[in-house]
Amino acid sequence: MPTTLTAFADVTTSDSALRRFLHGLPGVDAVGLEARAASLGTRSIKTTAKAYAIDLAISMIDLTTLEGADTPGKVRSLSAKAVNPDPTDRTTPMTAAVCVYPDMVATAKAALNGADVKVASVATAFPAGRAALPVKLADTRDAVAAGADEIDMVIDRGAFLAGRYLETYELIKAVKEACVRPDGSAARLKVIFETGELSTYDNIRRASWIGMLAGADFIKTSTGKVGVNATPANTLLMLEAVRDFKEQTGIQIGVKPAGGIRTTKDAIKFLVLVNETAGEDWLTNEWFRFGASSLLNDLLMQRQKLSTGRYSGPDYVTVD
Repeated sequence: MPTTLTAFADVTTSDSALRRFLHGLPGVDAVGLEARAASLGTRSIKTTAKAYAIDLAISMIDLTTLEGADTPGKVRSLSAKAVNPDPTDRTTPMTAAVCVYPDMVATAKAALNGADVKVASVATAFPAGRAALPVKLADTRDAVAAGADEIDMVIDRGAFLAGRYLETYELIKAVKEACVRPDGSAARLKVIFETGELSTYDNIRRASWIGMLAGADFIKTSTGKVGVNATPANTLLMLEAVRDFKEQTGIQIGVKPAGGIRTTKDAIKFLVLVNETAGEDWLTNEWFRFGASSLLNDLLMQRQKLSTGRYSGPDYVTVD
């Protein structure tokens, strides 16, 4: 299938055209969506498949620290953990990325020292997104210049909820352009919707399509800073969106649930959602990520349990 957005060229020519398109999308059956997500979450897997799923989940983690108290020492420690999650078992996969604030990108980049772990940085006045466009673009360019491989931006939820869809689209496009380096290469862009603030599943579907049309490389549920973050239902809805988008355009876009995914059981439920909804093409850290901090420790404990037959306990793994 050709990789093109030609079929949607007229959709973003005006705010009214984009509104007609978004409100013409099929309405979400909330009961059916939640029932399917719950049903897929009950799937059981064999021990051998569980071992594979644990390693896959580890390799998909964006190991994250986004606190006002972050220090260079904490970021270096987190980076070391991303490269070598279990020092007693060198077969443990590396995580996909380390995710930090823009001012910590250079520290993370130096600490990783060329390891095959990406540096992701939040930008655009994360987490609220309440800043002028020039500030958001400067935030993005600073992170990219410092060495960020990936940018996690937040949309202006106020603009979106007020129905200013084209403004939301143009913001994502502008940030996408700010991700381009002088040599023409670009950081990958993850677009955060903060689904817990979007109120309805229909809004999540519309936000997903705005992000995809504007050039997002990933669509992401949440910042992890509000009460409701990633859920099986909102992630399922976004997986359906990227599946449908690829069928219509040939363009593959990743999905990143973030916030509230803390246990191996949770992670495996999400991997089942990916496999059953979008398919095997998304079962790689190129196209699916977990935004998490504490999840890695539980995955390591479960991995050790499968290897040794006993739980090592939470003190066996490093505290983030």
